[in-house]
Amino acid sequence: MYGQISTLAFVGVEARPIEVQVRITPGAPAFAIVGLPDKAVAESRERIRNALHGVGLGLPYKHMTVNLAPADLPKEGSHFDLPIALAMMVAMEAIAPAAIANFAAIGELALDGSIRSVPGALPAAIGANIIGKGLICPEAAGPEAAWAGEHIDILAAPHLLSLVNHFKGLQTIPRPKPNIARADGVLPDLADIRGQETAKRVLEIAAAGSHNLLMIGPPGSGKSMLASRLPSILPPLAPEEILGIA
Repeated sequence: MYGQISTLAFVGVEARPIEVQVRITPGAPAFAIVGLPDKAVAESRERIRNALHGVGLGLPYKHMTVNLAPADLPKEGSHFDLPIALAMMVAMEAIAPAAIANFAAIGELALDGSIRSVPGALPAAIGANIIGKGLICPEAAGPEAAWAGEHIDILAAPHLLSLVNHFKGLQTIPRPKPNIARADGVLPDLADIRGQETAKRVLEIAAAGSHNLLMIGPPGSGKSMLASRLPSILPPLAPEEILGIA
């Protein structure tokens, strides 16, 4: 029995693709994880065992090998819990391989099967998109992952069972929306400026045509006052634009 799914390893701010491969074979019962796992990844065996039990799946009384490829890249963090569990569920035929073929996954599992938030949802979503996949992530990390773009398929699930039900068509997990913080108060308004008609006209033209601006003048001529009021005549930024200038 064999199952696999993509996930990501974080190297600085970069997310590198990792393939989680699970093979279940006859033999002495064992649960081995290979591929340079750190302590958190090695401890995932007990979290995964209990999480699967929490959704009514007991691990088979067989030899289970989990390979995190490429083997020469260190694997750090608890976010490997969810992809390992999903690959095992494919190997156990609890989930169809095609259901997760177009996804990468990150997430830490609790003993009851709930999916806990992990850092790095945004770079994970960007990294998954680079390899042409969507992202399965914890529900709490969904708004962060959604910043990567509306074209990326994001499944933000609260529980392992909700993922199983989603893949079986018993329920639908809605796509999360980016969590956009609203500015407190009112922006300085360009209409408040008295005079400076030529400068205000230039700002209006630049805002309407998305032109660049270069303000030159001595101190006290109104450059900062004008610049602080330019956002009041600009449309709201799309999530992709906010991400691009952040």
